[in-house]
Amino acid sequence: QVQLVESGGGLVQAGDSLRLSCAASGRTFGTYPMGWFRQAPGKEREFVAAITWSGGSTWYAGSVKGRFTISRDNAKNTVYLQMNSLKPEDTAVYYCAATGRGRDYLTSEWYYDYWGQGTQVTVSS
Repeated sequence: QVQLVESGGGLVQAGDSLRLSCAASGRTFGTYPMGWFRQAPGKEREFVAAITWSGGSTWYAGSVKGRFTISRDNAKNTVYLQMNSLKPEDTAVYYCAATGRGRDYLTSEWYYDYWGQGTQVTVSS
């Protein structure tokens, strides 16, 4: 079992930066690939970024590539999402997720077994 708790969300202006954190419980955190997803009001949850257990490979949605960076510190059982040059369209609830299945479909919501409760990010124009 893995429990995930996100933090770091808030209200910022366009162009600002935020860093989200996702703290995980469980001794096997270091073996789980992790992902970040987001859900804007009235929209379906969408993939944002993912990272392998070692941190050696990462994936990004096209809309955030070049602006967001996913990273992890397995010693601290934490995964991060550094968000730069934020835009109003980045406004959403951001969720971190973990999967024990491998790395084949890390951009797909269904592939993840564990989810956090989400943290709100609001970007004003």
